[in-house]
Amino acid sequence: MTLRWYSVVIDSHDIAALARWWATTLDWKISYEADDEVVIVPPRALDADRDIPVDDQGPGLVFVTVPEGKTVKNRLHLDLAPRAGDDQDAAVTALVERGASRVDVGQDNEKVNWVVLADPEGNEFCVLSPRD
Repeated sequence: MTLRWYSVVIDSHDIAALARWWATTLDWKISYEADDEVVIVPPRALDADRDIPVDDQGPGLVFVTVPEGKTVKNRLHLDLAPRAGDDQDAAVTALVERGASRVDVGQDNEKVNWVVLADPEGNEFCVLSPRD
C-alpha cells in the first residue's frame, strides 16, 4: 500500500478570508468552498486540458473552521521561496502589506537566511532565500 500527501489542513476562524489570502499568496485556485471548509490547489490541479497523474498534482490546502484561537507556535509550518533571482525582501514586504506580520520564534535574524512571518490568523510560515 502506498500513501500520498493529499493536503495540509489549516484551522481558522474566517476560512473564506484566510483561504483567499493564501490563494493570492501562492497564486492558487479555490477548488471547493462550503460554510465549514475551503480548499485551494495549484492551478495545474484544475487544468482539464491536461491529464496530470494523481501523484504529480501536489497537495492542496484545506481551511476548516474551529472555535478556538491559536495559542502557541505551530509545530508544522510552510516554507515559501522566491524564484532564483527574485528579491526576498520585496516578497516579504508584499506579504506584510497584505496582512502578514513578522514574528520571532527564536530565530537569530543575523544568522539565518529566511524570514519568519505569520498569516493574518497567526499561522507561522517562512520566506526562504531565492531558489529554484
